[in-house]
Amino acid sequence: MHWISDRRHFDELQEKHDSLVLFFYGAFSEPARRALLEVEKFTRDNEDVPAFGIDVQKVKGLHKEFGVENVPTVVVLKSGRAAQSLEGVRSARFYSIALAGLAPSRPGEKPERRPKRVMVYSGQGCPPCGMLKSYLRGHSIAFREVDISRDERAARMLVRRSGQMAVPQTDIDGRLVVGFDRGKLDRLLGIPSERGES
Repeated sequence: MHWISDRRHFDELQEKHDSLVLFFYGAFSEPARRALLEVEKFTRDNEDVPAFGIDVQKVKGLHKEFGVENVPTVVVLKSGRAAQSLEGVRSARFYSIALAGLAPSRPGEKPERRPKRVMVYSGQGCPPCGMLKSYLRGHSIAFREVDISRDERAARMLVRRSGQMAVPQTDIDGRLVVGFDRGKLDRLLGIPSERGES
């Protein structure tokens, strides 16, 4: 994996690539060191994807521009804006699935399906929230999580949209699923339903 050396280097990359994968890293973080191994494997397996590391201790300030509060975090930039953010340690396979379609297509190649934009709204002490997140991870679905007990604005927005404060709620490309409704989640996410489940 290549590393961004400074702000000017980052600006040059943005001019060159419409989409960029940024891996925010800090050697002070044990999870970031673990994630680095997975991200490096992902970049070896997906050489066409423009992926670059940013050491937050060496290149200051960029993490704040993209709302990165913790390392490790992977941010996908599209036309200079953060389109996707994946926080924490993930597997190389997870990154390959979550970031599918970012490599330039070759003639005769079928374009890969665009990943769904998934946001999970959760709360403290919510067992169904944990089940939902485990289910999504088990199917390699990338998602962002918002804890509405800590984000009052998100809580108000949820009530406006669904009429409910219940969690979990999942936003899939703008469509809300209230609760851990596996059938509806499977339909919206394109997960094949398993026979024999009630």
